[in-house]
Amino acid sequence: MADDDTGAVTNERPALYDLNAVRKTDFVQRIEVTVPRHGSDVRGDIAVVFRAPGMTRAQARCWHGPTPEKPGAFGHDAVLADLALGADGAGRFVFHADEFPHGPLTIRLQAKDDADLKDYFEIQLFNEGGVAWREGLPDTAPPAAAGMRLVFADDFDGPLSISSNGLGARYAAHKTSGSEQNQDFSGWPFTDPGGENQPFGQRGTWLRIHASKPEGSSGRTGLIASIRPDGTGVCVPVPSYFECRFVAHSAPGTWPAFWTLTRGTKGMDRNDPDYEAVTAMGTDELDVVECYGGYGPGNPNHGGRYEVTTHFWGQDAPNVHRFLDACEIGGGAAWSWTPHDYGVAITETDTVYYLDGFEVFRHPTGPVSLAQPAWFLIDYAIGGASGWPVDLERYGNQSDMWVDWVRVYSK
Repeated sequence: MADDDTGAVTNERPALYDLNAVRKTDFVQRIEVTVPRHGSDVRGDIAVVFRAPGMTRAQARCWHGPTPEKPGAFGHDAVLADLALGADGAGRFVFHADEFPHGPLTIRLQAKDDADLKDYFEIQLFNEGGVAWREGLPDTAPPAAAGMRLVFADDFDGPLSISSNGLGARYAAHKTSGSEQNQDFSGWPFTDPGGENQPFGQRGTWLRIHASKPEGSSGRTGLIASIRPDGTGVCVPVPSYFECRFVAHSAPGTWPAFWTLTRGTKGMDRNDPDYEAVTAMGTDELDVVECYGGYGPGNPNHGGRYEVTTHFWGQDAPNVHRFLDACEIGGGAAWSWTPHDYGVAITETDTVYYLDGFEVFRHPTGPVSLAQPAWFLIDYAIGGASGWPVDLERYGNQSDMWVDWVRVYSK
C-alpha cells in the first residue's frame, strides 16, 4: 500500500485480510491458547503458548507504535513469530510487551494447514508496561470541529460515574428512549453497574466494557448513554462534532458501536402543545461506527471492514450507509488491532463521518438533525439484534471493549 504526505496507509495488508481471499477460505476452530490467559495483564517478556491441531504453520502479529526504522505516525503491523508447527500443532514464542504500546493490545494468531483450512484467534491483553503512545485526550481540537467549542470530554481518568438511568451520575447504563428506559438490543443483556461480574471497569485512563457469560447466566455486557430520561445530560444542537477512541475484540458475535440519536420528546411534558409534533418528526440515528466480529461460516468475516449508517426513523427517507475498510484508511489497521478515533460532524448542510481524522463518508444533514440536538451512546453488544451468532467459548466467554476517551463539540 502506498503512502503520501498526509500520513496515509503505508502498511502491507496481511493476506488473511484480503476480502476476496477471506470469502474463499474455509475456517475451522483449531487454535487453543494456553498462555497468556485471554484478557489478562502483561508486562516485560512473556511466553505465548498455543496449539493448533492439524495445522502446519502459524503466524503472530501485533500493532506496534512508531520506531526509527518505521516512523509512521499511525504505527505499523509487527510480525511476532512465523512458525512451522509439529505433528501436534504446538507453538511457542516470546512477546516483548515493553516494546509495544501501553494499554490494550491484541495479539493475532493465524494458523493454516497444507490445504486451504485456516483459523484466526485474537488474544486481548492489557499492557501494564510498554510505551505511552496516542492514548489520552488530544491536546488539540480536531479540524472537523473548527469554529466549535468543547462542551464535553471524558478521558476516563477519574472515578466512573454510571447509574441505571443516569440520574445522579454522568452516564446511563441503558439506552434512554422515551418512557422505556431499558431497551436491550444485545443478546448478552446490558447490565447495571455494581455486583459480581459487572460490565464496567477502569484501567488508567481507559474505560473497560467487559462482556462475560458466567455459567448458568444469560450473559452481561455494557452500554453508556449521555442523556437521562428527563432530558438532562450531554445533548447538543448543530453544528456539532462527536468523537470517540476505542478498540474492541473481533470474535463471533461481538458488535461494538459508537452512535448518536436526536433528543425527541425526552424531558418534555406530555401536555406540552409541541409534544405530538415532536413525536411525529421521527428520529435520526447516526451510527458513527458499527463493527461485526468473527471469522468462519455464518460470521461477518470483516477483513477490516466496519459500517457507518444514518437511519431516518419514522421519516419518508431511505437510510444511507457505507461499508468502510479500516485497512485502507489512515494507518491501515483493522478496528480490532489497535484503537481508532471515530467521529461525526453534523453541520447545517452535511453530516460527515471520520476515521482517524480522515473523511470517509458524507451526506446532506436530515431535517430532524437540524431541528433537534443529539446525544451519544457507546456500547459493546454481543449478538442480539445484529443477527450474528455468538461463539466466545474458546475465549472463556469473555470479551472487552476498551474506550480511551470521548468528546463533544458544538457552536
